Amino acid sequence: QVQLVESGGGLVQAGDSLRLSCAASGRTFSTYTMAWFRQAPGKEREFVAGIRWSDSIIYYGDSVKGRFTISRDNAKNTLYLQMNSLKLEDTAVYYCAADRLARLSYILGSYDSWGQGTQVTVSS
Repeated sequence: QVQLVESGGGLVQAGDSLRLSCAASGRTFSTYTMAWFRQAPGKEREFVAGIRWSDSIIYYGDSVKGRFTISRDNAKNTLYLQMNSLKLEDTAVYYCAADRLARLSYILGSYDSWGQGTQVTVSS
């Protein structure tokens, strides 16, 4: 299992940008898929974006396409989520997750390692 630690959350205004980071340790990630999920109060955890480490295939949830960008730094074993044009509805706790089977999955249950989450609050 890998250890994941998110950072970079905070309070921003609508239209602002924010970059989240997820530092990973414990294993090599060349065969993993890494992803971001989010969970708003009273709602289910939702897929945001994913990247397969081996070939950099990237996929996004419909609600963030064109505004969010997922990326990685191999040397630092760090995953990023650049969030632009933030909306009120982007307010949530954002989680980093890892799938050791490297599937390109939107499904919560495909991911076997999770970080503790970082809060993003977008105000008007």
